[in-house]
Amino acid sequence: MAADREASVGVLYDYFRASDDEAVANLMEATDGGPVVRAADSPVEDAVDGKGIDPPVVLGSVVSFALDVPRDVDLIGERLIWPDGAAEDPEYEGPWVVVLNDRARDALAEIPDDRLPGLADRWSHIEELSHYSDTHPEVMLSRLREFVGLARRARASGESIYCWICL
Repeated sequence: MAADREASVGVLYDYFRASDDEAVANLMEATDGGPVVRAADSPVEDAVDGKGIDPPVVLGSVVSFALDVPRDVDLIGERLIWPDGAAEDPEYEGPWVVVLNDRARDALAEIPDDRLPGLADRWSHIEELSHYSDTHPEVMLSRLREFVGLARRARASGESIYCWICL
C-alpha cells in the first residue's frame, strides 16, 4: 500500500460518502471520472484513500472480524452504480464506482474504539496484505480509524459509502 499514489502500481480505491447514486454521478462528472482523493490536495469529498484495500476481500475481512462472522466476499454487497452500462461492457476497464451495503457501513460505524487495536492487529495479518510492507498493526489501526470515522459520518448523515475504483 504505497503512500505515494503516483508511485503505486495496481488498482486504486477511494472510499467516500454521498447522499445517493445521483450525487455520485454528479461528482464523477465534475471530476472527469475521478479520482476522489487527489494527490497533494484535499479530497473532493469526505473520502479515504483506500490504497490497496479492495471492498469485497480486504475491507470485507475487517467487517467480518467486527461482526464475528465468517469471511465472505459478498459481505460488503458492493453494487456497480457508475458509469451507466459498464456492467454490460466486457471491454470497459474503468474507472467505476460501487456502493457498499448499509450492513457494511453500520458494522464499521459500530466498532467500539476499544476494539480497534485488536481488529487492526488481526486485519494486518490477513494473507491479502502479506505482500505489502506497510501493513503493520499500528499502520492498519490508523487505516481502520479512517474507515470507521467515514462510516460513522455516513451513517449519521443518512448517506452510503461508495468506492471509486481505477486500474
